[in-house]
Amino acid sequence: MSQNTLLITILGMALVTYLPRFLPAWFLRDRALPPFFAAWLRYIPAAVLAALLAPSLLVEGGALNLAWNNLYLWAALPCIFIAIKWKSLFGTVLAGMLFVALARLLII
Repeated sequence: MSQNTLLITILGMALVTYLPRFLPAWFLRDRALPPFFAAWLRYIPAAVLAALLAPSLLVEGGALNLAWNNLYLWAALPCIFIAIKWKSLFGTVLAGMLFVALARLLII
Protein backbone atom coordinates (compact mmCIF):
# COMPACT_ATOMS: atom_id res chain seq x y z
CA MET A 1 0.00 0.00 0.00
CA SER A 2 1.42 3.36 -0.96
CA GLN A 3 1.91 6.22 1.49
CA ASN A 4 -0.79 8.32 -0.20
CA THR A 5 -3.34 5.52 0.02
CA LEU A 6 -2.48 4.96 3.66
CA LEU A 7 -2.78 8.67 4.48
CA ILE A 8 -6.12 8.98 2.65
CA THR A 9 -7.41 5.89 4.45
CA ILE A 10 -6.42 7.25 7.88
CA LEU A 11 -7.93 10.66 7.14
CA GLY A 12 -11.14 9.07 5.85
CA MET A 13 -11.43 6.88 8.94
CA ALA A 14 -10.85 9.90 11.19
CA LEU A 15 -13.53 11.84 9.31
CA VAL A 16 -16.20 9.14 9.56
CA THR A 17 -15.36 8.65 13.24
CA TYR A 18 -15.31 12.32 14.19
CA LEU A 19 -18.27 13.68 12.19
CA PRO A 20 -21.05 11.56 13.78
CA ARG A 21 -19.86 12.73 17.20
CA PHE A 22 -19.24 16.36 16.34
CA LEU A 23 -22.27 17.26 14.22
CA PRO A 24 -25.04 16.46 16.76
CA ALA A 25 -23.12 18.26 19.52
CA TRP A 26 -22.58 21.27 17.29
CA PHE A 27 -26.18 21.52 16.10
CA LEU A 28 -27.64 21.00 19.59
CA ARG A 29 -25.17 23.14 21.55
CA ASP A 30 -27.64 25.97 22.25
CA ARG A 31 -30.81 23.89 22.52
CA ALA A 32 -32.34 22.03 25.43
CA LEU A 33 -33.45 18.49 24.70
CA PRO A 34 -37.01 17.47 25.54
CA PRO A 35 -37.14 15.75 28.97
CA PHE A 36 -38.36 12.46 27.47
CA PHE A 37 -35.49 12.35 24.99
CA ALA A 38 -32.91 13.27 27.66
CA ALA A 39 -34.24 10.52 29.93
CA TRP A 40 -34.14 8.06 27.03
CA LEU A 41 -30.50 8.93 26.27
CA ARG A 42 -29.46 8.00 29.82
CA TYR A 43 -30.20 4.33 29.05
CA ILE A 44 -27.87 4.12 26.05
CA PRO A 45 -24.60 3.40 27.96
CA ALA A 46 -26.20 0.52 29.90
CA ALA A 47 -27.75 -0.91 26.73
CA VAL A 48 -24.45 -0.75 24.83
CA LEU A 49 -22.57 -2.34 27.74
CA ALA A 50 -25.14 -5.16 27.95
CA ALA A 51 -24.91 -5.73 24.19
CA LEU A 52 -21.13 -5.97 24.42
CA LEU A 53 -21.06 -8.26 27.47
CA ALA A 54 -23.91 -10.67 26.72
CA PRO A 55 -22.11 -12.64 23.98
CA SER A 56 -19.01 -12.97 26.15
CA LEU A 57 -21.04 -14.29 29.07
CA LEU A 58 -23.54 -16.51 27.32
CA VAL A 59 -21.96 -17.81 24.09
CA GLU A 60 -19.09 -20.26 23.89
CA GLY A 61 -17.97 -21.88 20.66
CA GLY A 62 -20.91 -20.44 18.75
CA ALA A 63 -23.53 -22.00 21.03
CA LEU A 64 -25.47 -20.76 24.03
CA ASN A 65 -23.74 -21.88 27.22
CA LEU A 66 -25.91 -21.74 30.35
CA ALA A 67 -24.18 -24.70 32.00
CA TRP A 68 -23.06 -24.67 35.62
CA ASN A 69 -19.40 -24.60 34.56
CA ASN A 70 -19.72 -21.24 32.74
CA LEU A 71 -17.24 -19.35 34.90
CA TYR A 72 -17.90 -15.95 33.36
CA LEU A 73 -21.63 -16.21 33.94
CA TRP A 74 -21.01 -17.05 37.59
CA ALA A 75 -18.60 -14.12 37.90
CA ALA A 76 -21.21 -11.78 36.44
CA LEU A 77 -23.73 -12.51 39.19
CA PRO A 78 -21.85 -10.89 42.11
CA CYS A 79 -20.73 -8.11 39.76
CA ILE A 80 -24.34 -7.24 38.99
CA PHE A 81 -25.05 -7.01 42.72
CA ILE A 82 -21.98 -4.84 43.35
CA ALA A 83 -22.80 -2.57 40.42
CA ILE A 84 -26.36 -2.00 41.64
CA LYS A 85 -25.45 -1.55 45.31
CA TRP A 86 -22.33 0.63 45.10
CA LYS A 87 -22.56 2.02 41.54
CA SER A 88 -18.80 1.80 41.17
CA LEU A 89 -17.34 0.75 37.84
CA PHE A 90 -13.90 0.19 39.38
CA GLY A 91 -15.34 -1.92 42.21
CA THR A 92 -17.40 -3.98 39.80
CA VAL A 93 -14.48 -4.70 37.49
CA LEU A 94 -12.20 -5.48 40.44
CA ALA A 95 -14.77 -7.87 41.94
CA GLY A 96 -15.18 -9.65 38.61
CA MET A 97 -11.44 -10.05 38.18
CA LEU A 98 -11.02 -11.33 41.74
CA PHE A 99 -13.90 -13.77 41.42
CA VAL A 100 -12.57 -15.24 38.17
CA ALA A 101 -9.03 -15.44 39.56
CA LEU A 102 -10.17 -17.15 42.76
CA ALA A 103 -12.43 -19.56 40.89
CA ARG A 104 -9.61 -20.53 38.54
CA LEU A 105 -7.23 -20.97 41.45
CA LEU A 106 -9.58 -23.01 43.61
CA ILE A 107 -11.80 -24.86 41.12
CA ILE A 108 -10.13 -25.22 37.76
